[in-house]
Amino acid sequence: MKPDAGPRGTAAGVGVLAVLVLAIVAVGLWHITQGTSGVGPRDLLRLLTGAQENVGGVPVSDVLTGSRLPRLFAGVAVGFALGVAGVLLQSVTRNVLASPDTLAVTAGSYFALTLVAAFGLAVPLWASSGVAFVGGLLAAALVLGLAGNSAGNGTTRLILAGSATAMALDAATAMMLILFKENTTGLFAWGSGSLAQLNLDASVRAAPVIIVCLCAALLLCRRLDVLKLGDDTAATLGVPIRSTRLIAVIAAVLLTSISVTLAGPIAFVGLGAPVLARLIANRVQALHRHLLLVPLSGLLGALLILLADAVLRGILSAEGATSIPTGIPTAMLGAVLIVVLALRMRDSGPIRQPPHARIGIHSRRRFVAALSIAAGLLLVALVIGLLAGSLWLRLGDIVLWLQGAAPDLIGRALDERGPRVAAAALAGAALGLAGCVVQATVRNPLAEPGLLGITAGAGLGAVSVVTSGAGGRPLLIIMAVVMGLATFALIALLAWRGGFLPDRFVLIGIGCGYGLSALTTFLLLRADPWNTPRIMTWLSGTTYGRTFPDVAPVAIGLLVAVPLLFLMRRQLDLLAIDEDTPRILGIRSDRTRLLLLAMAAVLASLSVVAIGAVGFVGLVAPHLARALVGARHGRLIPVSMLLGALLVSVADILGRTLISPAQIPAGLMIALLGGPYFVWLLRRSRG
Repeated sequence: MKPDAGPRGTAAGVGVLAVLVLAIVAVGLWHITQGTSGVGPRDLLRLLTGAQENVGGVPVSDVLTGSRLPRLFAGVAVGFALGVAGVLLQSVTRNVLASPDTLAVTAGSYFALTLVAAFGLAVPLWASSGVAFVGGLLAAALVLGLAGNSAGNGTTRLILAGSATAMALDAATAMMLILFKENTTGLFAWGSGSLAQLNLDASVRAAPVIIVCLCAALLLCRRLDVLKLGDDTAATLGVPIRSTRLIAVIAAVLLTSISVTLAGPIAFVGLGAPVLARLIANRVQALHRHLLLVPLSGLLGALLILLADAVLRGILSAEGATSIPTGIPTAMLGAVLIVVLALRMRDSGPIRQPPHARIGIHSRRRFVAALSIAAGLLLVALVIGLLAGSLWLRLGDIVLWLQGAAPDLIGRALDERGPRVAAAALAGAALGLAGCVVQATVRNPLAEPGLLGITAGAGLGAVSVVTSGAGGRPLLIIMAVVMGLATFALIALLAWRGGFLPDRFVLIGIGCGYGLSALTTFLLLRADPWNTPRIMTWLSGTTYGRTFPDVAPVAIGLLVAVPLLFLMRRQLDLLAIDEDTPRILGIRSDRTRLLLLAMAAVLASLSVVAIGAVGFVGLVAPHLARALVGARHGRLIPVSMLLGALLVSVADILGRTLISPAQIPAGLMIALLGGPYFVWLLRRSRG
């Protein structure tokens, strides 16, 4: 037995837990002194001595029991629940990046609750928790099923599955928020995690469930300790692997659903707390035992949330922090942790191409046929896009409009639809081309600008201009492109440390995307609340209100990028094979890769200017193109562009016509369609 595993080591572990409890008490005392009522530390001390005083006409005791303590207890309960949930998920998957957020459990719970609110169903707290539990459990089952049935799944596959599933669920949630804004008022801010409580009732009701789940987790501790040795060893030692994983996942999802019901989806505490716990356990070996590791993660989760909330209110003041959910700083913490962990990981090897998308040689006749069919379908979509809407037009109306002889009503309709159709087609082509380049240079068939955070960076740049009210369209374009390139530069700089690894690049991009999205939400919540729905709709990817000057930047970007990329088609072919082949043939792979990814980043950023943040197009279009014409980029580039333009154009038409006169943003339509397609691709590519 190791010395640290004996009584002395156990005592040291218990001592660490005691120190954490004291730290939570200390931060909690600081936390209850903060608030908007003007009640300070002296007023609370006087209350403890029995003095009954009023501040601003309100009794201090009412402020303490009606506002301060409910917020404090909610923070402790939610943080503890998420910390325990995170360590359970990491243990059963044997993956340090597993958490309620990266497995889409939080997104599933939030979507389920939003769905109930959108349809105006009033349910009590216990029923709300049940709804959130079902949504989270289904999301977790889907992600774990995609990543593989056994533990030890490749980190990149697990995070890709979770991120894509979360993107699709977030898109569905955003659609509910936009279409049913009367019933879902306030859910946008709550959707980033808020500890604001009306009273102690919710925390008191959540406590028994958290205690029961903690007891279940502690009962599994010996099994989880043995499970670390591997499935075969655990089975040999008599551990029922399936039931252990099932109980642990159910407990983790239940804890997550309780926390979402209580305070909204507070991001990445379920990732940060277990990671910090394992770092501490490296110093105190006894803490590696789950009997101590589980409560350690829970206490660290509670401490993280209280610190995030108290520091946020300390920096912005209580009044300034009222509009900023606690989930914003915790999401930033999660983003940093993903990047740091990605830098320390080994590459798990390339993700296997789906059978239909493997490199192959296709005949020239097939290429010409695919190109012609894609171009014909795009032309049909463009025409339908001009005709479709609340007022359906005829082909003759388009002819009259082009001749300048259309009646006023028809002319106004086509003046509005023309730029929208052009924006959808050009932005889709740019995204398809960017995805084609990214997949080749990163050598990951499941990568795309949206998942790599480049789109989020461009969106942050654009939102910073819109929310500040400074500058017009030129500044918005500049900031979107600059932030998109800056995001790419940051990802590239971090990924190139120690040598370029495709897995590392993807994971760092995902982490940066989470952080940038949190900053975007921060800016939105600090801006004029009347503009939030409009900006949110634009970020969801819409062509509404576009003009031809809005479309010009992406058109110019394509005119410059397409010839350059076509000239570099041979380099793209070689980079997509492996790291050694380009070097053997005299190609400076690092410099070439940087140039190609920079062009993809510019194209993705310009597409954000044209139609907002749209995901999955850069994933789906190149995959379909590769299945049709093979992997030679001389053929892949034009077909990817046409299919990208077709996807966004069709999504825009559906969004404008399905529930007319109301409209669904094209980006949400693509996410709803692209998410299931991604799920299918990921399942087909499982090795």
